[in-house]
Amino acid sequence: MERMTPQDPAFAAPGRFWKGNIHTHSNASDGMRTPEAVCATYREAGYDFLALTDHFLAKYGFPIVDTRPFRTAAFTTILGAELHAPATALGEMWHILAVGLPPDFAPLQPGESGPALAARAIAAGAFVAIPHPGWYALTAEDAATLPGAHAVEVYNHTSQLRTERGDGVYLADQLLAGGRRIGLIAVDDAHFACMDAFGGWVMVKAEANAPEALLEALKAGRYYATQGPLFHAIAWGAEEVEITCTPAASVMVLGRGSRAAQSVAPGQTRVRLPYAALRPGGFARIVIADAAGRRAWSNPVTFGSESP
Repeated sequence: MERMTPQDPAFAAPGRFWKGNIHTHSNASDGMRTPEAVCATYREAGYDFLALTDHFLAKYGFPIVDTRPFRTAAFTTILGAELHAPATALGEMWHILAVGLPPDFAPLQPGESGPALAARAIAAGAFVAIPHPGWYALTAEDAATLPGAHAVEVYNHTSQLRTERGDGVYLADQLLAGGRRIGLIAVDDAHFACMDAFGGWVMVKAEANAPEALLEALKAGRYYATQGPLFHAIAWGAEEVEITCTPAASVMVLGRGSRAAQSVAPGQTRVRLPYAALRPGGFARIVIADAAGRRAWSNPVTFGSESP
């Protein structure tokens, strides 16, 4: 029997990592700063790119804010929006993060559902994610109606600050355990009514800091999510995975259900963990945490089937 070795696309691909926030709001919807000021805030903080994703609602004029004038030689933007439609199983308005929308993306159509709106965004070329599922108690059954979604927000900084419901890990793991292959993102969702910027972001591996290259990398899963800690490398061997990172208090490889292996020690920067026990679950993902409890999440890898 030949055992296939999983590969992490973020670390196998050429290029370098670019830092970006892909869920942000301005006063084009319910944020407190102008689009120009929001872009300047992230540019001056050392971010490489930003997606301004204002609420795509009639009361705001269905905005897809044109942030192209705020690009510089070292900072770029991706057009997007947070889409809405009725209604989840709990009767909540759908929230659908769409990054990479065309400027002329059409408003919500009469009778259009959340899943149909998400499918239309994907068809238009967007990277679509399930935002802040913990904040409004989105169920796994709801998430299953978005089969084309590329990612789940495992951490939403504003939701965590305001409601202590910023965690989406539980939903992501349910989807993964059910056989869904989906990425994990961390975001600010900043509105600037409080200190809600710079708490979560993605590190995207691409050959250029350009909207098209970044969007392609996002769709391909060539990124990881973080609150601050950084992965330097993830190397999957036949029986062990080696993680190289900034100083970590804990390093974990997690699979289906309770399957996990971890190393807990102060300041570790290189760790090898066995993962054979995770193989029956079909996936594994890496989490590191620093001494302050800030985390970084790799995207899941899928184990290849064993064949003669």
